[in-house]
Amino acid sequence: MRIDITKIDSIRAAAEEFGKQSDRLDALVNNAGILLDDDKDILTIAPEMFETTLRTNTLGALLVSQAFVPFLKKSDAPRIVNVSSGGGQLTDGGGDWAPAYCISKTALNGVTVQLAAKLPNFAVNSVCPGWVRTDMGGKNATRSVAEGASSVVWLACEAPQNQTGKFWRDRKVIPW
Repeated sequence: MRIDITKIDSIRAAAEEFGKQSDRLDALVNNAGILLDDDKDILTIAPEMFETTLRTNTLGALLVSQAFVPFLKKSDAPRIVNVSSGGGQLTDGGGDWAPAYCISKTALNGVTVQLAAKLPNFAVNSVCPGWVRTDMGGKNATRSVAEGASSVVWLACEAPQNQTGKFWRDRKVIPW
């Protein structure tokens, strides 16, 4: 299925299409993210770029989660995994690097905590995959796609179900 997480109609259409194929979802991974080239300085960031980054990296994950919760509720062990970033940490976070991106990932971590509180039978977590060799991470990134995906897949499939509302990297809880 194709989905544009910045558009509510696309999210609704994807949920409707999914509902035609299945009535249950075990795991939802919110992995969409952008880091725009002009995201350099908190004092000069354009409001439109900031809004686009927040819409994609934060609001999109929330809206997709809302749309798919009815399917997740039918699972015996429902899970939501929000792919965040170390740049979103308030403890040793992004500092002066990519402010819109970092703020959006901090906010995504807040979405994670709120969803975990509202959905006590779910495992809802954020994960930092590290600096991964993708189109966004670039060829100089220190981790392969498989290394970056390892904790994401673990949280979606194998992590203890009672581990919720946490921030993870390499299968270990890290500070918010």
